[in-house]
Amino acid sequence: MSRGSRVAILGGGISGLAAAFYVRRLWPEIELHLFEQSSSFGGVIRTEHVDGFLVEYGPDMFSTEEPWAVELCQQLGIDDQLVGTLEQHRRALVVWQGRLYPVPEGFVLLQPRKMWPILASSLLSLKGRMRLLAECLVPPRTDTGDESLASFAIRRFGQEAFERLIQPLVSGIYTADPYQLSMEATMQRFRQMEQQYGGLIRAAWRLRPRSKQPGGHRSASGARYGLFVAPKEGMQTLVDALVQQLPGGSLRTGCRVHQLSPSEGKWHLHWTNRDGQCCDQAFDAVVVALPNDLAAQLLKPFDVPAANLLAAIPRSSAAIAVLGIRTADLARPLDGFGYVCPLVENRRVLAGSFASMKFPGRAPPDHALVRLFLGGACQPELLEADDQQLLAWAREELETLFGYRGTPVLERLVRWYRAMPQYHVGHLDRIATLERLLEAHPGLALAGNAYRGVGIPQCIRSAQQAAARVVQYLQGRRGSAAS
Repeated sequence: MSRGSRVAILGGGISGLAAAFYVRRLWPEIELHLFEQSSSFGGVIRTEHVDGFLVEYGPDMFSTEEPWAVELCQQLGIDDQLVGTLEQHRRALVVWQGRLYPVPEGFVLLQPRKMWPILASSLLSLKGRMRLLAECLVPPRTDTGDESLASFAIRRFGQEAFERLIQPLVSGIYTADPYQLSMEATMQRFRQMEQQYGGLIRAAWRLRPRSKQPGGHRSASGARYGLFVAPKEGMQTLVDALVQQLPGGSLRTGCRVHQLSPSEGKWHLHWTNRDGQCCDQAFDAVVVALPNDLAAQLLKPFDVPAANLLAAIPRSSAAIAVLGIRTADLARPLDGFGYVCPLVENRRVLAGSFASMKFPGRAPPDHALVRLFLGGACQPELLEADDQQLLAWAREELETLFGYRGTPVLERLVRWYRAMPQYHVGHLDRIATLERLLEAHPGLALAGNAYRGVGIPQCIRSAQQAAARVVQYLQGRRGSAAS
């Protein structure tokens, strides 16, 4: 690879920025150009500080269970800025028949790890509790093919536990249709537990810790909240640190890429810059870190099968209403990290996140910051309402569930259109086929949340792999030229 090798990164979200960072980390001499259509970097990651509130318009934390995001923070020198969730509030609530119930202690997504909290919970009927606990008697599925979340959960835990507990917890993460959501692509570890241990309760018994949790605090419910962290000053910290690590001249905003075409060992890029000028340039390799539907448009002229696979991955839209409120205006405290709503409740809000209960410094004293999510794969029609209507529905939700009587001191609304890819049954097989097709284009790599994980760590991992792919290709080409 010569010193003049040139790589283009298309997309300035977390995946594109991380891909650019890792390309330069693998080969500092590379000539790098990153193209972003909007006026700023970060994609759905955006933080605002206003009147003592720290407002996140996209993801507000990431998991440490997978190492890739934490490792990137270490490489950027910002790992000392990461803070964990507030331990005393680590639980989730669920709405049933218009009332809030705590998720049974120790119930994590699809796995009950403690029996007594389930028996004592009034969220499920006695019949529903007995059926859930009978999961340990359900034989594992002999067919190892993919299946939907609904199929898996109903088969193992029964209809009631699925509708009232499992579906809202999972949909709070994926905003997906549970009857189409792929277990293999999203909850693979639970399928593996079924196969290895015969069931999820059996797996919990076999894998239970030998000692009690330190500190005397109650166990988390809903998700393993102790595994989540966020930068003290918000998720924008990660984006800003990446931008600062990249040469200023390599980053371009306001650039819309119209065409990507391979020719004579080069990738020819055609785009319009912020001044409306049409530009053309040839690159030795390209990382496409755009949403899959936009990536499909670029690939279609030279690889129709790959483009069709990309275009077939559906994407859902959602709106986030952010409310800063006085805690004195609440009849019921926000005791937890948030709540989720079962689809069968037919509520407009699908989930609520209490940002100021999760992390310190998210709201001024005597105030709370709440994020309410509307839309998703199962209620896309809600986004046809205007901003004021969506905010009104958010306020009504707080009034109904928490007895809120007041006027928010802060209101924000953000719409994310087609931002969340939907991993339908068979998703991983389709991605494997796509990856085989891309072997015909060794100087091209894809990165983003549409392939093998929607979380920030998975996006960073995809960026690492894309960077390694193009650098390995360029190194191989240099070796061939030298021989």
